Amino acid sequence: MARLRVGLAGFGSVGQFLARRLDEGALPQVELTAIAARDLAKAAANAAGLSIRPRIVPLAELPALADVVVECATADSFPEVARTVLEAGRTLVALSAGGVPAFPDMVAFAERHGGRVRIASGALPGLDSIRCAAEGTIRQVRLFSRIKPGSFIGEEYLESRGFDFRQPLAAAVKVFEGSAGEAAAAFPRHFNVAISLSLAGVGFDRTRVEIWADPDIPGAIHNVEVEADEVVLSLTSRNRPSATNPKTSRIIAPSVLAALRSMVAPLHVGS
Repeated sequence: MARLRVGLAGFGSVGQFLARRLDEGALPQVELTAIAARDLAKAAANAAGLSIRPRIVPLAELPALADVVVECATADSFPEVARTVLEAGRTLVALSAGGVPAFPDMVAFAERHGGRVRIASGALPGLDSIRCAAEGTIRQVRLFSRIKPGSFIGEEYLESRGFDFRQPLAAAVKVFEGSAGEAAAAFPRHFNVAISLSLAGVGFDRTRVEIWADPDIPGAIHNVEVEADEVVLSLTSRNRPSATNPKTSRIIAPSVLAALRSMVAPLHVGS
C-alpha cells in the first residue's frame, strides 16, 4: 500500500518534533516528503540530521510533493499557507487556528478547489463532545483560560492597556473578556484554542472567552463550559509547557501525530 505523503509548512520546534518522530518510524504508513520554510537554508540545516531526506522547497512547490500538508507556522502566515495548499486540492492539517478569521472564505475556497482542512488542537479538551452537541442545539459556550504571565510578554494588545508582565505578578489578573473572534484578534499567538472551540461549536461571535494571567500555574489551563439540549459539559485541560518553547503546550505536536494516525489507521476512535 502506498504511504501517505506528508509535507511540513513551517519548521520550528513543532515541525522539527514531527520530522524526528516520523524519521523514527512513529507512523510507518506516512512518508515525510518535503519541508517548506521562510528560511530554506536554516530549514535544510535543521533537517540535516534526519535519516530520511525530505526536499526543502518554497511553499509554492510543497503541494505537488505531498498529499497532506501540516501547517506549523504562525497565525500571520496561515492564510498564505492555506490558500496554497487548498488551491491544489490537498488536505491541510492546521495548527495556527488563530489565523482562520483572516481567511474568512476558507471553507468556500476549499470546496471550490476540492481541498480539506483539519484543525489539530491537542490543548483544548472535549472537541469531539462539542461537535456532537452541535448536531443538536447549543445554548452557550464559554472558555475560561489561565495563562502564565511570561507568555504575554510583547503582546501589543496588553501593553497598550498598561499591562507589563516583565515584572513579577503577585496574583492572577483578568486581562480579557469578549468573543472568541475578539480574543483571536487580540492574542493571535495564543488563542488558537478559542477559534478551534468556535469552529466545533457555535461560531466566533457566540463563543465567550475570559482570559487570566496567572503566576501560580505550571502551564496553560483551559476550562470549557457548554450548555446544550443534549448535554451539559464542563471540560478542563491542564497543559504542560513544551521543553523547547515554553509558550507552546507540549501536547500540540503529538496532536498532529494523532491527526495523521487517524488518516492511515484501520481504527479511528471518536466522532
